[in-house]
Amino acid sequence: MTPQELKNSILQLAIQGKLVEQRPEEGTGDELYKRIQAEKKELIKAGKLKKEKPLPEITDDEIPFEIPESWKWIRVGNCVTNRTGLSYKKENLDVKTENMVRVLRGGNIGDTSYAIKPDDVMISDQFVKEDLFLKKNTIVTPAVTSIERIGKMGRIERDYTDTVVGGFVLMLLPIFDNDILSLFLLYTFSSKYFRDSCRGIVNKSGQAFYNLSRTKLMELLIPLPPLAEQKRIVAKIEELLPLVERYGEAWTKLEEFNKKFPDDVKKSILQQAIQGKLVEQRPEEGTGEELYQRIQAEKKELIKAGKLKKEKPLPEITDDEIPFEIPESWKWIRVGNCVTNRTGLSYKKENLDVKTENMVRVLRGGNIGDTSYAIKPDDVMISDQFVKEDLFLKKNTIVTPAVTSIERIGKMGRIERDYTDTVVGGFVLMLLPIFDNDILSLFLLYTFSSKYFRDSCRGIVNKSGQAFYNLSRTKLMELLIPLPPLAEQKRIVAKIEDLLPLCEKLKYYR
Repeated sequence: MTPQELKNSILQLAIQGKLVEQRPEEGTGDELYKRIQAEKKELIKAGKLKKEKPLPEITDDEIPFEIPESWKWIRVGNCVTNRTGLSYKKENLDVKTENMVRVLRGGNIGDTSYAIKPDDVMISDQFVKEDLFLKKNTIVTPAVTSIERIGKMGRIERDYTDTVVGGFVLMLLPIFDNDILSLFLLYTFSSKYFRDSCRGIVNKSGQAFYNLSRTKLMELLIPLPPLAEQKRIVAKIEELLPLVERYGEAWTKLEEFNKKFPDDVKKSILQQAIQGKLVEQRPEEGTGEELYQRIQAEKKELIKAGKLKKEKPLPEITDDEIPFEIPESWKWIRVGNCVTNRTGLSYKKENLDVKTENMVRVLRGGNIGDTSYAIKPDDVMISDQFVKEDLFLKKNTIVTPAVTSIERIGKMGRIERDYTDTVVGGFVLMLLPIFDNDILSLFLLYTFSSKYFRDSCRGIVNKSGQAFYNLSRTKLMELLIPLPPLAEQKRIVAKIEDLLPLCEKLKYYR
């Protein structure tokens, strides 16, 4: 049960008469109702309240749930009056005087609470009538707001001489001004039953806002217990709500833990893998040095055949660069020792308007996930006349966003087959293993997807504009990665691929 569901349950029990026992000596809701009506007549007689059209009689088919016999169903308008807050012109806010008045708006109202905020609107008191200042026991609620905020309620806890609510906020003023009654009304109005009722009487206003109907609000039904029982109900609610809050804090921490747990396990698996702790080492499988020499021999052959350009040698690895220990049979290398890199297809916007028989899909940063890539229905398509053949994606290539948000930097996907109709865009980097081998490319994918490597990538970015970062290709090629022998890589990859689906399952057992 979520904290909100627990709170809803407590308030529902309260308004159904199930939170505390009934005591005959405490009287009835009907007696309190008559007391409120007598008070109303006195206020009308004194000119402090306007006489209004009588509310409809309550019929049996309107009753939403059972309440104790000593209670009474009433309409909201039987116990409160209502009025909207201060309306003002925008230019009024430019007038600054000695006495400024705070204007609370819908955003100040929470669940059974209201808040003073440092960015509240302030207006000169010359634009504010004295009868608009907030009085103790008034209940305030947004009258024009999003559907999620409709029905939020706050109770004013003291008289103010410098605070009002705005014109899009409704004030519910108890006819019988009593602390206990106003608190009971606050919790009744904050119940799920009543909030749902409020959402059922709104009218759409514009794109995202809703108007709460004042007329229909006054006709909603609420239960009325005797005042002495209300006091005990309020006391019980206020005893329980701090416990709900504490439960909420614990629940939030648990939810955060559960949410992070599968990803943390995945990170741990990949870190164990690249530190040589996921499977045992076997001397007969050779060494990382032997594989490294094999990769360098392949590189020389490719350069000799003109398939690879000769590049400036990478810096030697020094001891103080080593980030963590690896097995003796492994070898530290730089990324550029085992892959080459190139960016994807750059194109002009007007190229996209050209439609031909053979269209090519362009994958961008958003197509790349954690150890994966995805084909999407809204992918950019471009005519093959703008695409060179050598840009088509080949199996074992690893792709990563080169210009993107900081959160996406370091995401990696491995191409699983040769494509003749798919490329990556110019803001995506292709990492092409020099030694084209399925196992090596999979091991590199998981190494590049580890927290160690993703953090390293984020450490070599340059800010590009307001929200984007450039991944430095030069510095990327100089990052360190561990290289186990190929046979051990095969066992590491197999173990990772056994474990990662279990991490995914964990997400659905929270």
